[in-house]
Amino acid sequence: MVHAKAVDPVIDGGAQVQQILNIECISDFTDAPVLHIRFRYGGSLQNIAVKLPVMLNKFFQPTEMNSEDFFQRWKQLGAPQQEVQKIFKAKHPMDTEVTKAKIIGFGVSLLDGVDPNPANFVGAGVIHTKNTQVGCLLRLEPNTQAEMYRLTLRTSRDSVSQRLCDLLSQQF
Repeated sequence: MVHAKAVDPVIDGGAQVQQILNIECISDFTDAPVLHIRFRYGGSLQNIAVKLPVMLNKFFQPTEMNSEDFFQRWKQLGAPQQEVQKIFKAKHPMDTEVTKAKIIGFGVSLLDGVDPNPANFVGAGVIHTKNTQVGCLLRLEPNTQAEMYRLTLRTSRDSVSQRLCDLLSQQF
């Protein structure tokens, strides 16, 4: 749901108007919201549709947990529909610090020392919507020799697992 203030019906030529949008996530979604702008120019009605740069991961709250809690929760989210896994070729150089920054930037907590393999990355977060909260765990396993990754996501909602996997795999 997008909340915006009303704008004056007439804007002088060359003037600018700033519009602040507050976006509330009602439930999980796959497509970015679209802002429809309608105005008159030269006497004719104009319509512009602008896709907003808002994806599901913008509603993450990072979650800290230790190794024991992570793997206990991982097992709880073990139903086949709760897990999505993708193996893919690296699109960018496989740099550990850049990978960490991308995972944190995605919105989850990067959990150091949780995975038995120190080369792997694990993260946890909760997506908050108006209707529900969706717990999310992720594991990213780099294979630097093959220049590939295996990304595994487990969430309490199957549609969220798939969407997050698609979004995050594009980053690497």
